[in-house]
Amino acid sequence: MRVLSLVATVLLAPSMLEAKQLYDYVDERGIRHFTDTAPTTTAPVRSTRIQVDERPMIRLETPKSEDGGSFIVVHNLSAGPIEVALSLGESRNIATTPPLPERFVLGTSGAHTVASARSIDRYQPASFRVEATAVPGDPRGRPDPRVLYRIPFPSGTRYAIGQAFGGSFSHTDDQNFNAVDIGVKEGTPVVAARDGIVIQVERDFFESGGDKSRLASRANYVRVIHEDDTMAVYAHLAYESVLVEPGDVVLSGQRIGSAGATGFATGPHLHFVIQHNAGLQLKSIPFQFDGPDGAYTPSRSIGWQRVP
Repeated sequence: MRVLSLVATVLLAPSMLEAKQLYDYVDERGIRHFTDTAPTTTAPVRSTRIQVDERPMIRLETPKSEDGGSFIVVHNLSAGPIEVALSLGESRNIATTPPLPERFVLGTSGAHTVASARSIDRYQPASFRVEATAVPGDPRGRPDPRVLYRIPFPSGTRYAIGQAFGGSFSHTDDQNFNAVDIGVKEGTPVVAARDGIVIQVERDFFESGGDKSRLASRANYVRVIHEDDTMAVYAHLAYESVLVEPGDVVLSGQRIGSAGATGFATGPHLHFVIQHNAGLQLKSIPFQFDGPDGAYTPSRSIGWQRVP
């Protein structure tokens, strides 16, 4: 499953999110109204879900500098560290400091001035376009192999591990090779498997199905970063079920959402994976659950069990 392919080429303008709900009604005068806010009316109201864009991870700006050049500013729109690679897609009569291409680790959210550009010959026309690729996480982190992860459901929840590590259906790429698909009932509470900070959230995607080409890159999910810079991803969450926001601190066992089947999924389950930034690419890493009989690695499918 490729729901978490978050590497993207970023445009110089920010993406705008559209309304996620459209309300349609006819008032007492026979006039039809369309609004993205739930109306106060006694008339019958039809509500339609509108698909929203995935939130961008970064935004680029190139404001002018006092010497006639430009700064290159990267806005980190996530709530955690990211690695960014910048390059010049097209340039004429331009030199940058530092020379591009270059990689940068932005440890905090907000605006970061990472480079400057100026014309080589000020008497000649100059132009440039910046391209960027961004990956969540800090590549300097060192995963702690001793950590045990809580099974991410409340005690007593009935669950089964369907696709385990290296599953041939969709756990074949680096991001998801060491992922597990945990079958539960639709709406089952999903809880944090480890203490951390929420850095990314998607909650408004509602489609699902087996069309991998169209749905593999979208789903509702929560990404949580831990103190060793690993990141847990909880994916396929139910539409509008996410209870946390980027920047929130979550503790092990705290509810973060509900299990669903959004994205490339044909039934309710939780796609759970631990990832780290291995240098401008996300890689999944093996982990152990603190299971009913102690620590175990979910490297194979298992039948129905209950969370201790």
